[in-house]
Amino acid sequence: MFASLLAAVLLAAAPGPLDVVKSGNTEVQKIITSKGASEEQLSKAVDRFVDWGELSKRALGETWDKLTPAQRKDFSETMQGLLRASYAQKAFSQGRALIQYGKESIQGREATVDTKVIMSRDRLPVRYKLYRADDKSEWRIYDIVTDDISLLETYQGQFRKILADKGFDGLLATLKSKRAQLEKSLK
Repeated sequence: MFASLLAAVLLAAAPGPLDVVKSGNTEVQKIITSKGASEEQLSKAVDRFVDWGELSKRALGETWDKLTPAQRKDFSETMQGLLRASYAQKAFSQGRALIQYGKESIQGREATVDTKVIMSRDRLPVRYKLYRADDKSEWRIYDIVTDDISLLETYQGQFRKILADKGFDGLLATLKSKRAQLEKSLK
């Protein structure tokens, strides 16, 4: 009885999806508005609440299952570097934003958190999609939907086309090239 009560208390104390999104956004805003903030600082913060591996796996779909562990690792690391650089470039160029939090919806191990990002006179609806691997895992973001455009679905569509034309090695080479260009532009 005591063990089940303790488990219930610990689960209740674990941050929910809304808490993860709020703390992540707060940390990002703090970094991008501080003097001398770097892409590395921002990346480390984002890594704490975004699951790049899960995003990579879902973006590749069935192709993921056909890859070797080494190919999966290489692909995930390339995607992580590309998305970190892309995110940093956008975050630093946009600067401070006000974020209004809407509803949190949890269905099993999947969740969504609705927000509105306000910059100047623009109000962008942003939905965060989160998951957790099991009931003891923390909630992690795997997709961001901005103005009804899903980051994950965008990559899925692009990857399908490149995979059909160039195969997995061609896709990986394309992503590595884009990553290098983005990282170079941040320096």
